[in-house]
Amino acid sequence: MLELKITEEQELLRDTIRDFAQNELKPIAAQIDENAKIPEDIIKKIGELGILGAPFPVEYNGCGFGECGYCIAVEEIARVCLSTSTFIGAHVSIASNSIFLFGSEGQKKKYLTLLASGEKIGAFALTEAQAGSDSFNVMTKAVLDEEKNEWVLNGSKQWISNAPFADIFVVFARTKRGVSAFIVEKGTDGFAVGAPEKKMGIRGSQTAALSFNNVRIPKDNLIGVEGRGFLIAMKALDAGRLGLGAACLGASKELLKLSVGYAKERKQFNEPISNFQAVQFMLAEMETGIYQVESVVYRTAALYDQGKMTARHSAMVKLAASELLDKCADYAMQIFGGAGYSKEYPIERFYRDARINRIFEGTSEIQKIVIAHDVLKKGECNY
Repeated sequence: MLELKITEEQELLRDTIRDFAQNELKPIAAQIDENAKIPEDIIKKIGELGILGAPFPVEYNGCGFGECGYCIAVEEIARVCLSTSTFIGAHVSIASNSIFLFGSEGQKKKYLTLLASGEKIGAFALTEAQAGSDSFNVMTKAVLDEEKNEWVLNGSKQWISNAPFADIFVVFARTKRGVSAFIVEKGTDGFAVGAPEKKMGIRGSQTAALSFNNVRIPKDNLIGVEGRGFLIAMKALDAGRLGLGAACLGASKELLKLSVGYAKERKQFNEPISNFQAVQFMLAEMETGIYQVESVVYRTAALYDQGKMTARHSAMVKLAASELLDKCADYAMQIFGGAGYSKEYPIERFYRDARINRIFEGTSEIQKIVIAHDVLKKGECNY
């Protein structure tokens, strides 16, 4: 029987991150959205708090909080700013984690220590024009120049989170043996980053295209084994989907809190709208969904820390949490009415920010495929 218990250390972590989120991040969340940029001093503070190294061992400048601790931190950040939690997820769960899970000791010492401390920012470059949900269809190519002991990369990527300000990129390219993963540093000759995309939501999480024109990197910058890049990407995305689930949970909790407060204050027909059954039903559904998703997120995080989490688990977290956030954002908008549609309240920002979560790091449809295939493969459902 898996026992779920938040330790005193984890409660202290939650208090620390919540204090930062509520007092320093929340007051500028709307500004982050308007300016489409997270201030450098906030990114620096996030690094100083240890969030960017939360799940990693202390030997790599991490905090050793594991995935449970990381999910707690991300949940608190997402309660006030989904753009910032997205930046953190791209940096920690998929970029840094790729190096932690599959990188050589030399790569961990050289790159992961800088990423975990926040001294350098990471990005995960998998998506291409023809490789979205079909992520195996990567067309960017890497050819080994054996004479110079260098890989030569050519191709392009799109929708890469953190790209405009990242220093270290985990890039997936096709080699003779299949898709492989590489580390590419900002400023390498032939490597260019496009202008930030103009997006509907999570505007503060900057996203851009990448291009590789005869980009030469050391042979040792191959992560893991040549041809195993797809496995590396999928394992990193498993962790990414779990962290994303924690972010959706945090945002859902905040939307419920805001909705309850507004429903008690807003009066129609000479009484608070919280007295109306239609509003009560929406609040009840939000609360029930949050209770369910919270259980799923932290049960799965505990499995991850024990080395028992599977792709099915992370897919269920991502599916349930992203669908819940969309429902909570929609219900909150309905409860707030016209006020929610204005920038007077953060509801419209949460509403815009919520929608992407059913798309990136694997659409809801892809999650259902992963879950169903795993159930069918095992011939039973483990219950």
